[in-house]
Amino acid sequence: MAAQARGAVLLAEGDARGALSAARRAWSLWREVGAPYEAARARLVVGMVCRLLGDEDAARMELDSARHVLENLSAGPDVARVESLTDRAPSKAGCGLTAREVEVLQMVATGRTNRVIAGELFLSEKTVARHVSNIFMKLGLSSRAAATAYAYEHDPV
Repeated sequence: MAAQARGAVLLAEGDARGALSAARRAWSLWREVGAPYEAARARLVVGMVCRLLGDEDAARMELDSARHVLENLSAGPDVARVESLTDRAPSKAGCGLTAREVEVLQMVATGRTNRVIAGELFLSEKTVARHVSNIFMKLGLSSRAAATAYAYEHDPV
């Protein structure tokens, strides 16, 4: 559990290499103890890190493997999560995002908190949180760090 948590924290902090190492270790350990659900969840993190690192082939392989195990375990919500990540076709930045979501994404990428974004855009924090959630879902991302990487890589306008 510690290795998996470490991987998630490192991913959120933007340390993709460290996150990859920790998530792979978690996957290996979960496999050793015979915990397929937890192993698949760790593999999901590995896939997201691979995507963040630009290795789409490895990401797809990890996500497909995680989906296969989760389907066999009838873990519906987790299968849906994996499918939302794998069915996302690479596209131009901002594609599918509203103008306000692009604006929020740009502000997230500069390190602003939801509270600061809300103040600058004259919105409630809850509305900003919803925009951030929609951005994550539409772009297949799982953290502010991944959103920041996406924004810098694709330069949404």
